[in-house]
Amino acid sequence: MILEAAVLNIKEGTQADFEKSFGQAQLIISKANGYISHQLQHCLENNKRYLLLVRWRTLEDHMEGFRKSDDFHQWRALIGSYFDTPPAVEHYELKFEM
Repeated sequence: MILEAAVLNIKEGTQADFEKSFGQAQLIISKANGYISHQLQHCLENNKRYLLLVRWRTLEDHMEGFRKSDDFHQWRALIGSYFDTPPAVEHYELKFEM
C-alpha cells in the first residue's frame, strides 16, 4: 500500500465551495483502479490549507493509472481552480505501525 499525501492551499474565501466540489470529485477518484481509501483533513492553524491522504495499492496505480486517465482531468476540473498554489504531493510506504 502507498500513501499519497497532498498539501492543498486553497484560495482565501473559497473553502466552502472547494469542499462542496470535493464532495463531487471524491466520487471520481474512488472508482480509480488501485484506489483503497482517502481522507480530506482541514488545517486548524491555517484556514486555507487541507491535507489530502489517499491510499493506493501501488505507486503505479496513482501515477500511471489515475494521473494519466480522463478521470483525473475531470477530478482536476472540479477542484483545480480553487488551488492557490500547485499541490505539494509526496508518496509514502509504511514501515512501522502500532
